[in-house]
Amino acid sequence: MPDLPAPDRPVIAHIGVAVENIEDALAFYRDVLGLSPGRPEEVDGARIVSLPFGGPQVELLEPRSSDSPIAKFLARRGPGIHHVCYRVPDLDRALAACREAGYRVVDEVPRQGAGGHRIAFVHPKSTAGILIELTE
Repeated sequence: MPDLPAPDRPVIAHIGVAVENIEDALAFYRDVLGLSPGRPEEVDGARIVSLPFGGPQVELLEPRSSDSPIAKFLARRGPGIHHVCYRVPDLDRALAACREAGYRVVDEVPRQGAGGHRIAFVHPKSTAGILIELTE
């Protein structure tokens, strides 16, 4: 994910898609849509490849171990949308607002995600079933 200035309001940064095999999934994006994938990264037990769409990106997420969050997701739900990531102006303030409003957060403090970005997740049980990632 390219480094972009934080917006003054939240915007969609990327959509994370859990896949069993990145190479198989990339065929559609390369061969049909003509996109060039970014360099693979490994974070949180997943291999991640970003695809540029001129704004929000799509991240393909392949598990690298059987106990990774992506492997567990695939075992429960199969391939598909794993999370939506919103870029916010101030991640610490957004997390504090989540806690104050009673939202269940997965990450009490931001951690490092793909591309070295600070990230934190909000639990899907408090967001209508959607795992939400916040980033700056």
